[in-house]
Amino acid sequence: MPPPEPPEPPEPPRRVARLPVRARTGRLLVLATVFVCAACGLVYELELVALASYLIGDSVTQASVVLSVMVFAMGVGSLLAKRLRCRAAVGFCLVEAVLALIGGCSAMVLYASFAWFGGARYALVAFSLAIGVLIGAEMPLLMTLIQRVSRQDAGGTVADLFAADYVGALVGGLAFPFLLLPRLGQLTGALLTGAVNAAVGGALVLWLFRRDLSVRSRWLLLAVSLAVVSVLAVTVVFVDDFERAARRAVYGAQVRVAVQTGVQEVVLTGTPGRGPVDLYLDGRLRVSGRDEQRYHEALVHPAMAGRHARVLILGGGDGLAAREVLTYPDVLSVTVVELDPFVVRLARTDPALSALNGHAFRDHRLRTVTGDAFHWLRGAARGSYDVVISDLPDPGITASTKLYSEEFYGLASRVLTDGGRIVVHAGPPAGRPRTYWTVEATLRAAGLYTRPYRVTGRVSGFTGGPDRDPSPDGSAAPRDWGFVLAARTPPRLDLGAGTRRPRLLTAAALRAGAADVERLRVTGLPPSTLVHPRYTG
Repeated sequence: MPPPEPPEPPEPPRRVARLPVRARTGRLLVLATVFVCAACGLVYELELVALASYLIGDSVTQASVVLSVMVFAMGVGSLLAKRLRCRAAVGFCLVEAVLALIGGCSAMVLYASFAWFGGARYALVAFSLAIGVLIGAEMPLLMTLIQRVSRQDAGGTVADLFAADYVGALVGGLAFPFLLLPRLGQLTGALLTGAVNAAVGGALVLWLFRRDLSVRSRWLLLAVSLAVVSVLAVTVVFVDDFERAARRAVYGAQVRVAVQTGVQEVVLTGTPGRGPVDLYLDGRLRVSGRDEQRYHEALVHPAMAGRHARVLILGGGDGLAAREVLTYPDVLSVTVVELDPFVVRLARTDPALSALNGHAFRDHRLRTVTGDAFHWLRGAARGSYDVVISDLPDPGITASTKLYSEEFYGLASRVLTDGGRIVVHAGPPAGRPRTYWTVEATLRAAGLYTRPYRVTGRVSGFTGGPDRDPSPDGSAAPRDWGFVLAARTPPRLDLGAGTRRPRLLTAAALRAGAADVERLRVTGLPPSTLVHPRYTG
């Protein structure tokens, strides 16, 4: 017979905390702290994803970077926390103070990096690592603390901790888009979340576990917690000044409107009557008063060559595409489908922007619809429009990828009359050729014949800003716009016969642009679909 196995050594007795309350109450307080810390941690995470998508673009890539780096860092933090378990209360309080300071200030630092240094990628990775390590260190320390409160089997303790953690994450995940972001904004929301995080973490340790702390430790932790909360509170007071300074660094000194709507951040710059008006949506230039006419003439007039009694504009809440359409007296109706009602309201009421769009919204032929273009097309009647104009954000922006999909173009072609045309803004063919030709391939996959074309130009008086590429001397910026005209039968590339002929675009330039863009053609690209998006930022 084999010799009997030696008995396992007894588990060392757990140190039981001397609590000012009953063990059951203490356990509930620890679980409540887990709940709050989990909610704050998820807010930091979502804040990084949202701000990175806004500042850098391509939300799928940025979310993947933030989440993967943070999950990796959480594992590292869990390992590092093993060294702190012998002084779990002190370690947890310090971890929460540092996490509150870094997480609370992360949005401001990212915005400052973008505004004054032109990029935020490295700062994004650094904050993802730091916040992930600190979040990962929380759970081992909380596990140690809750076991000191009351004796319970490890399985039950882990179940309670993770239940509180997951419910807290749910609350934080819902609070960010529905409460913090619309009510407080990204910067203030992050700062107040950090203050709550530091206050709750410090209160748990300094009250519930105060009898296990030396006098020196209590004063040290109190000073650290109060310092962090004070720094965050003072920063909240000055956050509006910081935001204005950062906006001036990004957009220039003439910011007139800056509003975070329920859809996006809308910034309007320029003084009426004293210079060009620029409209930015989520940090990207959407309308430049210096060159918008060249863009909108090229977008609208080729599609109007043919029957155009009823016109649908997808996007275009600024009214500039509608301005070009309404120059045709035989247009009976124009429907503008815009996601953000604030953009339409701004285009109606702002003196400079309404002057730029020729007061298009006063025309009785124009009606606006607030809604997502994809979902709106699903309910639109077949054969309703002679012309569909897609004036949407660049396809490289992930949020708009579905609006450049084969399914979307199938819906758009369904609302066309016989002989109707659709024109799509497809991005710069020279700067992002694969994106541009993927749009063209996707239109063909939807059963449409295509005619690609481009227009180029140079903008004088360039001042810099997002999505602008200045020339080396800073005096002018080359612009390159690519479009695709499509129809169920091979479309004719020509200019429509409006009352006001295009001022900048000629038929010869249009044909030259069509020939020029063919030299950049990228072949063999698959179409983009909802389940297989092919666009990148």
